[in-house]
Amino acid sequence: MSQIPLQRLTYDGFVAQHYAYMVRVIQEVEPTCFEQAVGNLKLDNAMDEKMATLDVNFTWELIALLKDKKTMGCKWVYKVKHNVDESVNKYKARLVAKGYAQTYGINYEETYNPVAKMTTIRAIIAMATTKGWSLHQMDVNNVFLHGDLQEKMYMEQPLDYVDQTYPNLVCRLKKALYGLKQAPKALSNKIGQYIVTSGF
Repeated sequence: MSQIPLQRLTYDGFVAQHYAYMVRVIQEVEPTCFEQAVGNLKLDNAMDEKMATLDVNFTWELIALLKDKKTMGCKWVYKVKHNVDESVNKYKARLVAKGYAQTYGINYEETYNPVAKMTTIRAIIAMATTKGWSLHQMDVNNVFLHGDLQEKMYMEQPLDYVDQTYPNLVCRLKKALYGLKQAPKALSNKIGQYIVTSGF
């Protein structure tokens, strides 16, 4: 704990002497690239967990790249989530496609994704309160990964997870991935299909 020097604060002509104390909280630094994260056991586990999720979800298949096709890269993005008391809650790793390499009309078209306005949410809460309804909220893990891609997208194999049997093959994306321009739209379509098939 370190003491900040005496400060003189003026409020409406009155001078108040103020001692301030600051507790220095050392948070774990979030890596900005794969090279900084590799070797950290907790981040390695987070990457393994993410890759297992992508595998179970059939996010891509390995194929030989056609001559007239191009691939885009991908990168790992890391996040260290903290609790209110600044203790570490969770280590997260997310595989992100380098969507800035996409070309409109070739790799994607629509990107629009409808979102709820806060005024609508407030109206629903008010209606539920007056009518005595119960409200439920849910969170979907890896939500963007559930959207189906219509376009043919090719991506390099992720760093440190290259298939040693087929190192020259590329990932043909079957599901949306964070970083793709059409990922929000693909998710919206998936949710829309589910709502319609559920009778709404």
